[in-house]
Amino acid sequence: MDELPLADLDAFAAVARERNFREAARKRRVSASSLSEALRRLEERLGVRLLNRTTRSVTLTEAGERLIERLGPAMGEIATALDDINSFRDTVGGTLRLNVPTVAAVVIMPGIVNRFLKAYPGISVEIIAEDSFIDVLAAGFDAGIRYDERLERDMIAVPIGPRRQRYVAAASPAYLAAYGTPLHPRDILDHRCIRHRFLRSPAFPWEFEKAGEAVVISPPTVLASNSIDMERSAAVAGLGIIFTFEEFIAPQIASGELVAILEDWSSVFPGPFLYYASRRHMPGPLRAFVDFLKSEQRRMPQD
Repeated sequence: MDELPLADLDAFAAVARERNFREAARKRRVSASSLSEALRRLEERLGVRLLNRTTRSVTLTEAGERLIERLGPAMGEIATALDDINSFRDTVGGTLRLNVPTVAAVVIMPGIVNRFLKAYPGISVEIIAEDSFIDVLAAGFDAGIRYDERLERDMIAVPIGPRRQRYVAAASPAYLAAYGTPLHPRDILDHRCIRHRFLRSPAFPWEFEKAGEAVVISPPTVLASNSIDMERSAAVAGLGIIFTFEEFIAPQIASGELVAILEDWSSVFPGPFLYYASRRHMPGPLRAFVDFLKSEQRRMPQD
């Protein structure tokens, strides 16, 4: 063990997590060649191959899998121990890594993160926006944001952003003039629709609710995409009806490019939560962010 530098083990953990030397190097702000050299030294000292490398992929050997299973939690504990030293400094420092859905990255996080970074100039924030469902802790993030408070055991949820949001349906004036305005959610079944889909998942059905009556439909699709920019552009161009977060299309509704329809059927749901692992020693940047969110929630007007 005296001959195994911690930096080389950390380099292996970074490459194993990303399965890509260039991406691991980018996140660590080092060169890919330095990571490759660290892996060479580590494998030479251990006497086993940990990674299978080709020009196109990086995969773990059986020995590599066994090592990362035990090394991942240990490296996390080391990082937490080092973060605890922040309490002995005048200011908190370090990096906060968050995995968030696209809507949160676009309409919720900018203002919050800007205020947080001004309050904690020693902290840097790394945000990855994606709509796929992953194990954020296994992927190396400190915390994630989701729209459901159902959490795994030993996870904690903290409200972030608005506590109520809603989906709205809308279409361009030209589309409504050509195809008519739906008066009931089931009327949408006779229309052309623009639907959002998540990576590796089908497009979800549309859910409407009014006075206790719920209507769930899978409308005809003219365009399905995981890009809200493409969906919004198609709706403004008059290609069909869009159904999405109100914040995504509020500017277009305000300008008249889109017209909200079936507003009394709009689905209202709770706002998102930041969730993280329950553990005794939280990383300093995450602890500061949670405290910051709680203080912001106390200042927000309650419904």
